[in-house]
Amino acid sequence: MANVIEKTGKTVDEAIAAAAEELGVSEDELDVEILETPTKRLFGLFGETPAKIRAAIKEKEPPAEIIRNEELEIRNEKPPVEEKIPVVEEEPAIEPILEPSPVEEDAEPFDRDKVIDAAEDFLQDVFAAMGLEVIMKIEDDEEYGCLIELSGKGLGVLIGRRGQALDALQYLLNLAVNRKSEERVHFTLDVEDYRRRREQALIKLAKSVADRAIKTRRDVKLEPMNRHERKIIHTVLQENDRVETHSAGEDPYRYVIVTPKRGRR
Repeated sequence: MANVIEKTGKTVDEAIAAAAEELGVSEDELDVEILETPTKRLFGLFGETPAKIRAAIKEKEPPAEIIRNEELEIRNEKPPVEEKIPVVEEEPAIEPILEPSPVEEDAEPFDRDKVIDAAEDFLQDVFAAMGLEVIMKIEDDEEYGCLIELSGKGLGVLIGRRGQALDALQYLLNLAVNRKSEERVHFTLDVEDYRRRREQALIKLAKSVADRAIKTRRDVKLEPMNRHERKIIHTVLQENDRVETHSAGEDPYRYVIVTPKRGRR
């Protein structure tokens, strides 16, 4: 019998139930890592992707008194106890892009319109090299700064796995057009409203993970996310008085841990 298995289902609970049945234990005896939650495929077409989890039978835990002491130590800012945190699925991540060494140049007077024009030119060069015809709509947004909405055919390649390609292009854009000025224009790239659809998926994920942490009374570790996505998880779960959240790790591998509060059931 395998010690670690992966299961899919229409819902996270259905996948967990299937894992428990295969391993011959109850759901409470499993360590569960949520790999995927059910989401609609690109633009809502072709149905939904199933929930996917990784499960393993829990190791025998020390007596309750010792567990409480360990949990206390965790809250006193000691590093998370590895055996209590499910291992997230390893996947290729964006390699950090090192900023080139600064070149001695005279600072130019800040001209916001000129920076925005430079951003358009930079993106047009990128899209031309990729053979893409892209329409750009630029507007100021309270949440996203200078938002550049991209539309056209075959733009899924600009999004990539969980938005990684879009984040990388956005990083390069901000680096390229702001390097000569002390003042900065923060650009956010979006493709066919992907950012807001991703935000809704993260809200759903946060609530699902909180329920799992409360039910199992164990920490749940999420996959690495960028700063904006981590903020969404923290904000959503601030309203839940049965769990608390904190971030760990170093960028670009920084992630969120959801912890059930002691004494609450």
